Amino acid sequence: MTFSTATTTTSPYRTPLAGFAAQLLLLGVLAVSVGLSTWGWLAGVAYGAVLCGLLSFALQRAAMNRLGWANAVTFGRAILTGGVTAMVFTPGAPALLLVAIAAVALAMDGVDGQVARRTGTTTTLGARFDMEVDAFLILVLSIFAATQYGWWALAIGAFRYVFVAASWALPWLNAALPPRFGRKVVAAQQGVMLAVVGSGLLPGWLAVVALAVALGSLTWSFGRDIVWLHQASRIRSAARSRWSAPHREHALVG
Repeated sequence: MTFSTATTTTSPYRTPLAGFAAQLLLLGVLAVSVGLSTWGWLAGVAYGAVLCGLLSFALQRAAMNRLGWANAVTFGRAILTGGVTAMVFTPGAPALLLVAIAAVALAMDGVDGQVARRTGTTTTLGARFDMEVDAFLILVLSIFAATQYGWWALAIGAFRYVFVAASWALPWLNAALPPRFGRKVVAAQQGVMLAVVGSGLLPGWLAVVALAVALGSLTWSFGRDIVWLHQASRIRSAARSRWSAPHREHALVG
């Protein structure tokens, strides 16, 4: 009898389906333990369905049949984010439990990158997956903060999505940005600030100050990147003009 050591080919749909089952299980546990409203159930199930559908599409597009350990950690964070989403849309959900689940998801943020680098499994899909989970968790936490301190706080979570929408009309916003430590600090700060504010442990005035600081630093970070992208776009346009001018003159002479 012989045993093959080749990797078994699995369907790109299998892992997302298992993740959706895990999402439903988490929602069921929350429903039994703290109770979920109809809107909470709908939000959690819709989130899980969209998450797993998009992940299936992304795996198929990347010709990947399995997630790998790093992406599995990110998927775990994404499932926890689904629990947070359900609780945000459940009036009266215990804030400390909501924040505790969000804190675990935030704490796991650095784990998936470390796993990817140590196992040599860094991928474009993994980086995008990690970024999207972070962005959505910040969005739902900002919705939670907005229900308590004013809808202006929603701008913290909406900033990234507005930037993406603007890039559809202004393609120069899609250019690669240079790595900056400050950007990473500001991004990490948003989750921490929103989690602390959402816990309800801060006095009202201090919570508003914390949200204002988070929004202000985010505005500065995005503003600096937009200015850099605009300047880089103008430099590229000028370079193309200088390069094309001699070729046009040569064509006319010829």
